[in-house]
Amino acid sequence: MGDLRGFLKVARQDTSNRNVCERVRDCKEVSRLRPEKKSQEQASRCMDCATPFCHWGCPIGNYIPEWNDYMFHGNWKRALLLLDATNNLPEITGRVCPALCEYACVLSITNDAVTIRENELNLIESGFKNGLIKPRPVKKRTGRKVAVIGSGPAGLSSAAQLNRAGHSVTVFERDDKLGGILRYGIPDFKLEKRIIDRRIDIWKAEGVVFKTGIDAGADYPVKKLLDEFDAVCLTGGSRVPRDLKIPGRDLKGIYFAMDYLEQSNRRTAGEKILAKEFIDSKGNNVVVIGGGDTGSDCVGTACRQGAKSVTQVEVLTKPSFQRTKDMPWPEYPLLLKTSSSHEEGCERCWSVKTERFIGKLGRVKKLSCVKDGKKIDIEADLVILAIGFVHPEKKGLLNDLNVGFDKRNNVETGRDYMTSVKGVFCAGDMRRGQSLVVWAISEGRDCASSIDRYLMGDI
Repeated sequence: MGDLRGFLKVARQDTSNRNVCERVRDCKEVSRLRPEKKSQEQASRCMDCATPFCHWGCPIGNYIPEWNDYMFHGNWKRALLLLDATNNLPEITGRVCPALCEYACVLSITNDAVTIRENELNLIESGFKNGLIKPRPVKKRTGRKVAVIGSGPAGLSSAAQLNRAGHSVTVFERDDKLGGILRYGIPDFKLEKRIIDRRIDIWKAEGVVFKTGIDAGADYPVKKLLDEFDAVCLTGGSRVPRDLKIPGRDLKGIYFAMDYLEQSNRRTAGEKILAKEFIDSKGNNVVVIGGGDTGSDCVGTACRQGAKSVTQVEVLTKPSFQRTKDMPWPEYPLLLKTSSSHEEGCERCWSVKTERFIGKLGRVKKLSCVKDGKKIDIEADLVILAIGFVHPEKKGLLNDLNVGFDKRNNVETGRDYMTSVKGVFCAGDMRRGQSLVVWAISEGRDCASSIDRYLMGDI
């Protein structure tokens, strides 16, 4: 490394956010990019570890110490080559990944971890700014055709890798725009959609074909799909939400998180929403059930829509501020996280079990809960259920293909990502269950490698 004592000279400096009073008035990204000089200073904190556990912590195996070293020396072009070798969407992971790598950073044992995620983001954005990220059209085609179903992070990564291998790739997306959960599940204040479009434009120029508004299995029958393509890659995600089936669930004003976030993202994009379908937090007491990242996104969305109050409740106990004995380094610890959304005005409650929704004239008005053995009521004009997903949608494509399912009702595959149907593969949340964007990218890339071997006769 360029400066073996850099971590002793430079303190960790996280990316700053825009002021709360400013950012809650719009849906633009909350965080600010650091100047390149600051990123080089932060990159100098990366030590010359004998065993860099950040590699172990990162599902896609980013060459983190290597590109940090290149950044420190000002060789951004070389650093970008290493970043591109493992990650198809660094501009996405640099914004929304929980940075598993940082919790596995050797420096974090006794000090603050290297700002790996922020360094990655500044590296890729510098590349775009300086014209270093360009389409690389494939020079030779294999003659094999692959259909990728779904355009979330797993599907996009798989398509990009298969296209690079020379196969002709067509991505089918049932929504009217590409990106899957990246577009409709993540608010613009965390990920502006121009970021997705910028990368997709590059893949289009490289030869990937994208078809939107097509529900594979319905608009594009399974027989036609299997007849026209040499392999099929299923990356439709885990889209069946977990419900809270308690008394009062049928009251109006109770919605799933994805329905709420998708509509909000469409509104931000300028799309018109039918009055009867409108979900709006303005002037309402909003309760978000679920303490994860999706719940946090709902909190930030409600604040921007002008909610009267926002309360986030979680059935689990309040997490620790620091590692405990059952969460040793380099494992990813379940620590208390305060997101930018929480800073914008939110009451957070732990160890709260919601037992009943109480309504008036058919609309929710309160939550009847138990906290620490005591009965409590929480006012609520709007309730958002952000308690995860249970499994992929089976009706239609999956049932028509007759693929097998595992005990958790996810699509079952072998180690090569192939399903019970020859030539049909699966990756991402549809295969592993609800997970992180970085895991979807990892699975998409690994699945693409297996498909390539299958098509070229190695499987």
